[in-house]
Amino acid sequence: MSGDVKFCIDRGGTFTDVYAEIPREGDAGEVAFVTLKLLSEDPANYASAPREGIRRVLETVHGREIKRDEKVPTERIEWIRMGTTVGTNALLERKGAATALVTTRGFGDLLAIGNQARPDIFDLAIERPGALYERVVEVDERVRVLGEGERARGASVVGSTGETVEILKPLDVESLRPRLRALLDDGITSISVVLLHSYTFDEHERAIGALAREMGFQHVALSSALVPMVRAVPRGHTGSVDAYLTPCIRTYIDSFLDGFDEGLRDVKVSFMQSDGGLTPADNFSGYQAILSGPAGGVVGFALTTSAALRDDGDDGRTPIIGFDMGGTSTDVSRYDPRGGYEQVTETTTAGVTVQAPQLDITTVAAGGGSALTFRSRTFYVGPESVGSQPGPVCYRKGGALAVTDANLVLGRILPEYFPKIFGPNEDEALDYESSYKAFEEVTARINAETGESLSAEEVAMGFLRVANEAMCRPIREITESKGYEISSHVLAAFGGAGPQHACAIARDLGMSTVFVHRFCGILSAYGMGLADVVAESQAACAAKYEDAQGLKRAMDDMIALKEKVISQLISDGQFEASAVRCECFLNLRYDGSDTAMMVPEPDDGDYAKAFRERFVREYGFDLKGRALLIDDVRVRGVANNSLLTRLPIACCKPGEKPIANTKTRVYFENLGWCETPVFQFESLLGGMSIEGPAIIMNGTSTCVIEPICVGHVTTYGDLKITVPNVKEQNETVEADYSRADAILISIFSNRFMGIAERMGRTLQRTSVSTNIKERLDFSCAIFGPDGGLVANAPHVPVHLGAMSSTVSWQLEHWGFDGLHEGDVLVTNHPRAGGSHLPDITVVTPVFRDGRIVFFVASRGHHADVGGATPGSMPPFSKTIADEGAAIKTFKLVDRGVYQEEGIIKLLTKPDTGSRGTRKLADNLSDLSAQVAANQRGISLLNELIDECGLGQVQAYMNHVQDNAELAVRDMLKTAAQNVIDNATRLGAQVNGDKVTLRALDKMDDGSEVCLTLTLDAAHGTADFDFSGTSPEVSGNWNAPPAVTNAAVIYSIRCLVKQEIPLNQGCLKPVTISVPNGCFLSPSEDAAVVGGNVLTSQRVTDVCLAAFGACANAQGCMNNLTFGDDNFGYYETIGGGAGAGPDFNGASAVQCHMTNTRITDPEILERRYPVILREFSIRQGSGGDGNTKGGDGIVRELEFLKDVTVSVLSERRIFAPKGLAGGNDGARGVNSLRRVNGEVVDLGGKNSVQVSAGDVLRIETPGGGGYGTKMS
Repeated sequence: MSGDVKFCIDRGGTFTDVYAEIPREGDAGEVAFVTLKLLSEDPANYASAPREGIRRVLETVHGREIKRDEKVPTERIEWIRMGTTVGTNALLERKGAATALVTTRGFGDLLAIGNQARPDIFDLAIERPGALYERVVEVDERVRVLGEGERARGASVVGSTGETVEILKPLDVESLRPRLRALLDDGITSISVVLLHSYTFDEHERAIGALAREMGFQHVALSSALVPMVRAVPRGHTGSVDAYLTPCIRTYIDSFLDGFDEGLRDVKVSFMQSDGGLTPADNFSGYQAILSGPAGGVVGFALTTSAALRDDGDDGRTPIIGFDMGGTSTDVSRYDPRGGYEQVTETTTAGVTVQAPQLDITTVAAGGGSALTFRSRTFYVGPESVGSQPGPVCYRKGGALAVTDANLVLGRILPEYFPKIFGPNEDEALDYESSYKAFEEVTARINAETGESLSAEEVAMGFLRVANEAMCRPIREITESKGYEISSHVLAAFGGAGPQHACAIARDLGMSTVFVHRFCGILSAYGMGLADVVAESQAACAAKYEDAQGLKRAMDDMIALKEKVISQLISDGQFEASAVRCECFLNLRYDGSDTAMMVPEPDDGDYAKAFRERFVREYGFDLKGRALLIDDVRVRGVANNSLLTRLPIACCKPGEKPIANTKTRVYFENLGWCETPVFQFESLLGGMSIEGPAIIMNGTSTCVIEPICVGHVTTYGDLKITVPNVKEQNETVEADYSRADAILISIFSNRFMGIAERMGRTLQRTSVSTNIKERLDFSCAIFGPDGGLVANAPHVPVHLGAMSSTVSWQLEHWGFDGLHEGDVLVTNHPRAGGSHLPDITVVTPVFRDGRIVFFVASRGHHADVGGATPGSMPPFSKTIADEGAAIKTFKLVDRGVYQEEGIIKLLTKPDTGSRGTRKLADNLSDLSAQVAANQRGISLLNELIDECGLGQVQAYMNHVQDNAELAVRDMLKTAAQNVIDNATRLGAQVNGDKVTLRALDKMDDGSEVCLTLTLDAAHGTADFDFSGTSPEVSGNWNAPPAVTNAAVIYSIRCLVKQEIPLNQGCLKPVTISVPNGCFLSPSEDAAVVGGNVLTSQRVTDVCLAAFGACANAQGCMNNLTFGDDNFGYYETIGGGAGAGPDFNGASAVQCHMTNTRITDPEILERRYPVILREFSIRQGSGGDGNTKGGDGIVRELEFLKDVTVSVLSERRIFAPKGLAGGNDGARGVNSLRRVNGEVVDLGGKNSVQVSAGDVLRIETPGGGGYGTKMS
């Protein structure tokens, strides 16, 4: 008998789900199904969970026992399709293969440094994921890409992109043989190869690959073969992931396949890739496997929901949101039947950036296992998870309260329908009593702290509301932030907990329809059976779309790629060429922008038109007059599979109502306990309607239909739930919101922060300068009508709280009567609350019914605002006139009219007499982006007000600030008590509940930052007194007061060690005293460009040292600018972080007051006249101690033309201090090696003219050590 059984399997981290389509017994040609869920790891009973599931199903099909030790028979199997988290788990747990990295000399640390950014800007104990490779081999080879019109100095070739590539140093491949042999001798048999510019010139990588394979390496990952896209860091990470995971995946697949009989060679076995397509088992590799399991769920919800909508007469235009709620996190994604799956070409998983086509899945740390905590009178859900061991309280293993416990005590989880697998012996039911008792305990504490009289049920419901809001945020992000209306979507809920929350999520988002598939609990497995087999190929390109020759070259590449993918799909005989269709894409971007969009081939073939339409929809404007560039050509070959059969269920008779299996009590918001019928899914018939409240049990998946919602059972057994829009009309009856609701504080904190974050994403996407778009040197924030900060998205720490001074100054200057609807203000002057001149702030008042109810603002570092040197960071500026255009205030938009002539005059002909901007076009574009970001914030605030009412929104604006104040007071009380307890060690003076600490540090010129810090343990206050700080300096490291405020608020936020909103409340328990005339409060005309980037770091070091929190970090941002009259480039270079009492300082990372990214080496060299000769970790530069300070960075650039180079840095004279007996970190060094061999020490601050061939070397400081080193 030929194969007639189909298997779809999702091998997850905890459970393996199996869906099998089998012949229906007694009905020739008809099919039935079997579903299974079994533990992924159960070595006492089976070696492979997927194979065990197949064995159990085949026992039914064959009608006989198949022993576990015999080969599984395959004659009845038509195909097997699998998704697996094996690769993802190996990456998360760092349990991949032993690998080595082979890379260009000088770049052995490139992947370890990455983009320099730290993952959590407020965590002093910086945790960066470890490298995937164990060894590094640096290769003596080097090429570079020539600029347009540039001539090579030596040998050159034309790369695959059409760019000319100069061979600076040819590869001697045989010289690598002994070094590769040493790897093999040490047991390393998998390597990844990433050489600079191999995306266009892959000859050197291919030669190394050929040698490695000839020598016996089992797996060789060439970055140029995997993802031929520009940017060495993500391409290198992708190669490393592939080398690290593919051997594990091959071992897993071989183990799985080994248990079948020889007939398996005639069975089609395929695996789900991260892009949502299947690939034969032989082609499945590591970098394609990271989203293998979740991808099945996306395919499952997309195709099942769209099919169900078509059954109802939908025209195929309704988009769908997938909502997959699991144990530790929730995945959301979007599918539009007209445009297909939404994909991205770059994602970060487990700290590793992978550059490959992947489904666009957004994950939020809110799931059934998310921990529930109450801190500082606020409800928190996650981001910590209680895990599966010990798990939630109800698991009977001594766990902590989690979302699952809340659902249990509210009656949304019914223990009698779950298997008895809990407790120490894994033979008990879920424990309702313990969960309820735990809620009673936290409720008693909440009531004691807040004066409320909440019940345990109200508290549990409050936590669910907070969890739901956390899960709404990513849905808003993938819809509203991209120009889509949420309410036009259908919500497809699946996963173990998704259907429990779906009605509430849909109601909160204004969505009217929820779809729950009959196999929602195993939809990732079911989706495997609906997916196509795909083959992908792409090529890097460097062409202008408007250039006929360039476009022809791209189209020729597309034809070649089509032939390649078709050949792949027909090579094994599975498909005929006629069964393959090709989807073609161009990766397009505007010249000067780094935001590329992968545009699918439009019906009319006009890629440019399709790109511009999408750009306008997502960003709200078009960059007219800019050339359109083709970065990559991509082709996706798709071969249609034989799919699963949709199996209908029996239909009900007209008027027949469902019969409840039992009744239970369920707690609902605003209604309390409601008697609720419970239905078994198996008892429901097509055509039945179920009015809420109701619970439907479908295996171990629970669907909650909330009151006034109605569920309709479809012909195919799915559930379509109608959710009426019942938003309260808050404007009609304004309630009293003067008393804070702890639950709503958390919800509004989320909403305010979400708005600020989406403003930031709009700014990043719409800006053109590298500083904002790539380096992320910007911040966005919301302010109250008094100018007080409400929410500041944590982008760049030096901007924290600083913009409040800016908004307050504008408000004081203009007054409420001087501001009108449609006004937009622009400012950058330090006297008006600014930091330094390149940081331009755009402020927009938010009007409601004719009065100002909020302000929104965005601050971004512009590429140039004039001044003495390109980049507007002159090292030797003496007054603000040397630093560029200084604007106290100007109405960029006056009552809706854009004042272009006025802003151009201010930027090009500054009142100070300074030279004007060198990058006017970029300034104007970035200002437009800032206006757009503010407008996005206004729209979102108005939506929030429409939803909740102005009275409630403004009341909770104040309550959120009060809550932040409380959190800071609690921290200061704890910190003060800790200091009192350790007064002798810290050198503190104790006077009752008050304790005084002192700290002092020097700038390189000897200027002192003096701090006397007084903490009050009784009242939770802190007084930061900077009396004794040195006078204003004639240099440029004077810092406006806003910078000191930002350093203080950053330091406090680091010490709180919990999520709190960054707002004005943080500073209410804090007083900051800075004497006028000192260099932390200079005169109006003082030069300040270094205060933002240098002095801010010293103030932070002093604050943290006073608390005894950590040793000094590198204490500098290592500012480098170079350029001429035609271009300017700016970067900040990371260094070593300071060690703390129980953690080592991180190496080669941005510290404290900055977290900007650094430009990828290939982008840098492609765009600017430099060669990056070295980018490495400065080994041994961190201070020693009981815990060690982080090491700095070595960055070496060779200039290819005459330019002006400016360096603005610190810690070149005085080293970063160790703490508590730890050693100091190494001082930084800036040197210039002239083309004639002369080496010049540039000191900390210098501006020099360099010639072609000169080499700049910057060695950044290390962090200080902490504690005396133990012998």
